[in-house]
Amino acid sequence: MDIQRDDNGKKGYFKAEDDGQEAGLMTYTWAGDQKFIIDHTEVNPDFSGRGVGKQLVMAAVEFAREYNLKILPLCPYAKSVFDKTPEIRDLLF
Repeated sequence: MDIQRDDNGKKGYFKAEDDGQEAGLMTYTWAGDQKFIIDHTEVNPDFSGRGVGKQLVMAAVEFAREYNLKILPLCPYAKSVFDKTPEIRDLLF
């Protein structure tokens, strides 16, 4: 699974691809210079049950850690990952 990030300075996304096929997409919006809001996560039905959504959230966590950022998971799925994973809650704002 390959996860890529794209960002235009106001909004961005993490996209998961597997063998050239889009497996999932998670979008975010910047809330200042040091914070971003995860607003939507979707997984291609063909990849359901393979942990694609969690991989997208964890890619955002890795990005936030690398650049000392905070995350607000407004997306219900992303929020559930934060609720179930205590070791990433330090990134919440």
